[in-house]
Amino acid sequence: MVGIVVVSHSAKVAEGICELAGQMAAPGQKLIAAGGMADGSIGTDAFRILAAIEEANTGDGILVMVDLGSAVLSAELALDMLDGELKGQVAIADAPILEGTIAAAVDASIGQSLVSVTKTAEGARDLRKR
Repeated sequence: MVGIVVVSHSAKVAEGICELAGQMAAPGQKLIAAGGMADGSIGTDAFRILAAIEEANTGDGILVMVDLGSAVLSAELALDMLDGELKGQVAIADAPILEGTIAAAVDASIGQSLVSVTKTAEGARDLRKR
């Protein structure tokens, strides 16, 4: 099952998104929050993201969901720090963090591939609310 890492500048936001997505996904879905800085302040930390990627690794790939542009930079730095083959098993989605994470978690929890889960997350950009 593809693991999912949620990177937000706010630890509370990342944890809340993981909680909500976990309610929608099948049991056992890995959803790891990597929000905020170690001291509790707002921001993103490449080392926290790296640890979350390693924790989310199930062997089927890891999708990283991000909230803002600088979170992408931190996630890319974390990818640069990864060892060997795991680096090729991680994707960063260009998707809305909440809707994309929920859609990705459901898709991942039914056993879809990293490519499919990424497409599902990115497809959430087109969801209309009205």
